Amino acid sequence: MFKYAVIFLVISLIAGGIGFTGVSALARRISFILFGLFFLGFLALIGLALLVDKAMTSPSPV
Repeated sequence: MFKYAVIFLVISLIAGGIGFTGVSALARRISFILFGLFFLGFLALIGLALLVDKAMTSPSPV
C-alpha cells in the first residue's frame, strides 16, 4: 500500500509540473488516503506486537 502511495505522489508531482492541476490534485488526494491507511495499519501492528510481547514476557499466574 505504501508503494502505491509513493507512485500516486510521483504522478501528482509530475502532473503538477506539466500543468495538469486536476490530475495532480486527484493523485495527491489518493496518495494521502493510501498513506493514511498504511500508517493506521502500521500503528495497529505496533500495538499488536506490544500486546504479544507483554503476554509472552509476563510471569505465569500458576
